[in-house]
Amino acid sequence: VLAWSTKQTIGQNPHMKLFLPQAKRTLFTLRVLIFASGFVIAGVFYFCLRYLNAPINRLQPGTVFEVESGNALSQVANKLADRGVLLYPELFVTLARLRGVANSIQGGEYELHSGITPVQLLDKMVRGDNVQYRITLVEGWTFNQVLDEFKSSEKLTLKLLNTDRAEIASALGLENSNPEGMLFPDTYFYSKGTTDLELLRTANMRLREILSSAWSSRLGVLPYENAYQALTMASIIEKESALGSERGHIAGVFVRRLEQRMRLQSDPTVIYGIGESFNGDLRRADLRMENPYNTYSINGLPPTPIALAGLESIMASLNPLQSDYLYFVGKGDGSHHFSSTLEEHNVAVTRYQKTR
Repeated sequence: VLAWSTKQTIGQNPHMKLFLPQAKRTLFTLRVLIFASGFVIAGVFYFCLRYLNAPINRLQPGTVFEVESGNALSQVANKLADRGVLLYPELFVTLARLRGVANSIQGGEYELHSGITPVQLLDKMVRGDNVQYRITLVEGWTFNQVLDEFKSSEKLTLKLLNTDRAEIASALGLENSNPEGMLFPDTYFYSKGTTDLELLRTANMRLREILSSAWSSRLGVLPYENAYQALTMASIIEKESALGSERGHIAGVFVRRLEQRMRLQSDPTVIYGIGESFNGDLRRADLRMENPYNTYSINGLPPTPIALAGLESIMASLNPLQSDYLYFVGKGDGSHHFSSTLEEHNVAVTRYQKTR
């Protein structure tokens, strides 16, 4: 009865007859609009995704872009657009915000190689993958030579130009007021804005780690009061030896001389004590000179290292080779003649000094 009544009502109401086709048309239109909107959204999404993952091929080799400390993400994106790197900086900003890294861009220099995508570029800046510069601290260098190298190093910020050694030693947390020899010779990498003090701290921490490990594994009883004295010996070995194969023998000679209360009589320590006035000619008068580094006149080790000691020299100082050698003299070719007695040594000195 109800179905019949409804049909009868619709049939008797002309307005209802008009409403049904109109509703169908409206529903159809809505469906078309929804489909079209979805298609447009999908197209926009596809375009954005494709752009953000497309390689940037407009970059010249060696292109470097700097993000200044404190720059907002929008500033970075606009600068990239000004440089012709990004075509749509707004998409770059949106990507960063969607990823939750809008405030994670790190300052510094970035190398932009051809083929990098906006997504990769964003990841690079979030990681702080800055352009790296290198500096090599050479075995046997003095602290002054290290500072001179800093002065000529690219993009390194110099803070220690007018700082005395005691202040530098204090900044490094050293017990001794002289930082000589307290760095590990190696190649170090840094980014623009790194300070010379930061590099010194890195090289000093590296030395502390290596020296601590070597000291823990030292061979038997040695005539050193502490690891610092072993490092001082290592620096002398470094300056005495050009051949790695001889470092153990040279260490053995010096260790035995200490054990027998003989003076080290090492020329490099005398030269270090003379300082910048040394003209390359070591005279007998220099060997009689009174200073704490003249191991011809003092007993035991000098008060500090005399140069940067490499790993081989550090290990040699703590693991000297056993023999009866007490003397050595340079042959003039970088190698040495080792002797057990003073008589043999004097003959070798006469022989090799005449051939120079």
